[in-house]
Amino acid sequence: MKKLMILGGSRYALPVIEAAHELGVYVITCDYLPDNIAHKYSDEYCNVSIIDKEATLKAAKNLKIDGIMSFACDPGVVTAAYVAEEMGLPNVGPYESVCILQNKKRFREFLTKNGFNVPVAKGYTDINSALKDVDLFNWPVIVKPTDSAGSKGVKKVEKPEDLECSIEYALSYSHSHEFIIEDYLEQKGYSSDTDSFSIDGDLKVVTFNCQRFDANAENPYTPSAYSWPSSMSDEHQEELKNEIQRLIELLNMNTAVYNIETRESTNGKAYIMEVSPRGGGNRLSECVRYATGVDMITNMVKYSVGLPIDKIEQKPYKGCWAEIVLHSDKEGIFDSLWLSEDIKKNVVEEDLWIKKGTMVGAFKAANEAIGTLVLNFDTQEQIDEVLSNQEKFVKVILSE
Repeated sequence: MKKLMILGGSRYALPVIEAAHELGVYVITCDYLPDNIAHKYSDEYCNVSIIDKEATLKAAKNLKIDGIMSFACDPGVVTAAYVAEEMGLPNVGPYESVCILQNKKRFREFLTKNGFNVPVAKGYTDINSALKDVDLFNWPVIVKPTDSAGSKGVKKVEKPEDLECSIEYALSYSHSHEFIIEDYLEQKGYSSDTDSFSIDGDLKVVTFNCQRFDANAENPYTPSAYSWPSSMSDEHQEELKNEIQRLIELLNMNTAVYNIETRESTNGKAYIMEVSPRGGGNRLSECVRYATGVDMITNMVKYSVGLPIDKIEQKPYKGCWAEIVLHSDKEGIFDSLWLSEDIKKNVVEEDLWIKKGTMVGAFKAANEAIGTLVLNFDTQEQIDEVLSNQEKFVKVILSE
C-alpha cells in the first residue's frame, strides 16, 4: 500500500484524504496540533512541526513514505519540496524554485530579473530601513509578510506616516521577520485567485476567477467570495497564461497544482501577483472541479505517490459558479445561518463548520471562516447580484 504524508491538518486536507483513500493510499497527516480535524480522517498522525524541514524529513524516512503533499497549507510547501528532493520522491519542482515562489521578496526579485510585469516592490527585515525608502514607492502601498498566506498581516497604507504600524502588524505574522512593501495596483474589475495544473512543466489547465472582498470585514483584504468565469479580458487572460507558462519553465517546475493570484490593473497591464505550488485554501480546486469536471486533487495525489495520472485538459465552465466564504464581520456567539429563498435553489453545497453556541471571531484572516457555500447560476448577472449584495441573501446570525 502506498503511503502519502500530508502536511497540515486543516479541513482543506479532507478532500485530499478522501481522494487518497479512494485510490487505496494510506494517509499520514502531519503537524504539531493533534486536535486538528484532518487527523480524525487520516490513517495515522505524526506530531512534528511542518516548518521544521529536518524533523519532517526524519519522520518521513522513519515512516517510509512514498509521497508528500502540502495542499492548501502554505507553511508546509517548502518543507514538502525539501523532503521530496532529499528522498527522491515525486516533487512539484526543485526545492530552490519552490523557495523562490514561497517568498514574496524573492518572487518579486525573480519576476523583475526576468522581465515580467511587476509593481515597485522591496523586501526588508528592518523597519527603519523601510521608513527611509518612502520615496521609492508610488503611494498608496501594500505591506505584507513575505512568508504568510490567507491575507494574514496584509494592509493597504495610504500615507507614509501610517507605514510603521502596518509594518509591525505584518511582522506579527512573519516566521522569518521579513516583510515587503509594494505599490498598490488599482484593479480593473476583479482580481483572480484560483487553481491551475501543470504536467511535466506544461501548463495543462489554467483558470481565472473573480476574487471578491467584504468591505465591512475587519480585514477588507481577506477574500470573502469567488466566482467563475473571470471578468478579466480575454487578451489579458491569454497573456497571463503564456507568462505563467514561461515562469514554470524558468523555474523548471514539474507536475503540480498551483494557487495563482493575478490582476488586471487600471494602468492597462496584467500582473502575476503570486504563484504557490499547492492547492489554494477556500476549496478552490473543489470549486474548479464543480465548474469544469477537472479533478486536480485526485491527480495530485496520484502524482505524489508515483501512480499514473489521468489525461488533464482545459475544459469550459458548465454554467456560472460561485463560492461564498461564510464569516461574521464581528466577534460573537454563532446562532444560525440564514439563506434567502431566492438563492436556495442555486445552492449546490452548504458546508457549515460550526454549531450553535460557538464563539466566532471577526473576519480578519482566512482562518476566521466558518464554512462555505457553493452555488450555480445560469448567468453572470445573477452571480453579480448575489455577491455584490451578500447581506440580502446570506446572513450569519449571532446571539443577542
